[in-house]
Amino acid sequence: MPKGVLLVNLGSPESPTPKDVKPYLDEFLMDERVIDVNPVLRNIIVRGIILNTRPKRSVEAYAKIWWDEGSPLIVISERFTEKVRQQTSLPIALGMRYGTMSIKNALQELKEQGVDEVLLVPLYPHYAMSSYETVVVKAMEVQQEHFPEMHLTTLPAFYSNPEYVNVLSKSIAEGLKGFEYDHILFSYHGIPERHIKKSDPTKFHCKIDGQCCKTNSVAHHTCYKHQCLDTTELVKKALDLDETKVSSSFQSRLGSDPWLQPFTDKEFERLAQEGKKRLAVITPAFVSDCLETLEEIAMEGKHQFQEAGGEDYIHIACLNDRDDWAELMALWIKTWDEKGTLPETRVH
Repeated sequence: MPKGVLLVNLGSPESPTPKDVKPYLDEFLMDERVIDVNPVLRNIIVRGIILNTRPKRSVEAYAKIWWDEGSPLIVISERFTEKVRQQTSLPIALGMRYGTMSIKNALQELKEQGVDEVLLVPLYPHYAMSSYETVVVKAMEVQQEHFPEMHLTTLPAFYSNPEYVNVLSKSIAEGLKGFEYDHILFSYHGIPERHIKKSDPTKFHCKIDGQCCKTNSVAHHTCYKHQCLDTTELVKKALDLDETKVSSSFQSRLGSDPWLQPFTDKEFERLAQEGKKRLAVITPAFVSDCLETLEEIAMEGKHQFQEAGGEDYIHIACLNDRDDWAELMALWIKTWDEKGTLPETRVH
C-alpha cells in the first residue's frame, strides 16, 4: 500500500481582519470538543454572545503578531513540513483542523499522489479533547466520508518520547543561555476541568485533587494535566533544573466554569510579588508559535509580569522549524514506513 503522511496543526484565519477572523472563530468555537455543551446552548454561547464581542479583540491581537508572509503558525508549519519532506521519501501533506487549509484538502493531495495508507500526525505533544482528539476524530470522519479506500494510523501523543524530550530540552537550554533567571514558568494551554474527567477511561481516577496525577493509572494515557506536569518534570530532570525555580501553570481560560490551575496570569503576579525579578516562560503545549504564545505570553505576559513588579522577562520560542525537530519527525516517519512501528512513549 503506498504510504504518505498528514501533518495537522491548529489553523489560522486567512488574515487579521473581521471578515476572516469571525468565521474562523465560529468554526473553532462551534467544535463540540472545544465547547462541549449541548448544541443549542453552544450555538447561543458562541453565535449569540462570543462572536458579537470577541472578533474585534482577536483581530487586534492577530494584527500584533502577523508576519509579512502571513499567519506565523501557518508559515512555521509550512517551513517545518518542507524540512521534513527533504528528509523522507514519502509524500507529506499539511492540513489544519480549522480554516481553509482543511484536512480534506490535505488528504485529497495525498490521494492524488497515489497514497492509500496515511500516518496522521496531530502536531500536539499532549492528549486533550480540544486539540489532539478533535484532530483525530475530524480526520477519521473526513476519511470515512470522502476517502474510504484510505487507512489511517495515528501517531500517539509524544510528550514523553525520550527523543522528543531531548529536542525540547535542548531548545529550552539554548533559549535560557545567558539569561540569569529567578524562575522558569512552564505555561500550558488551559482546558476546563470537566475535559479531564470526560477523557478518563476509568471514570473515577481523575479527581483533579493534586494527587491523582501522581498515582499511576491507565487514565494518564488521556489525562492532559498529568501529561503537562510530566513534561515539566522530564525537562527539569534532563536539564538538572533547580526544583525551587520551576513551576507549571495554565493559560487562556474562557467562561466561568472551573479550569485547570494555577492560572498563568495569576502566576505572573504572584512570582513578581514574591520578588522574582527575572522570569523565563516556556509554552510546551505548542510545537509552533501562534497567537497564544506570541501575543498572550510573549507580549501580554511580559506586560503583566512587569506591571506586578517584575523586571526582565523572556519567552522561549516553541520548537517551530528547528532542524533537530524536523529530523526527529522524519525519523519517526521513516521508522513507521520501514518497520511499521511508532515512537516510544511512556506513561509515568
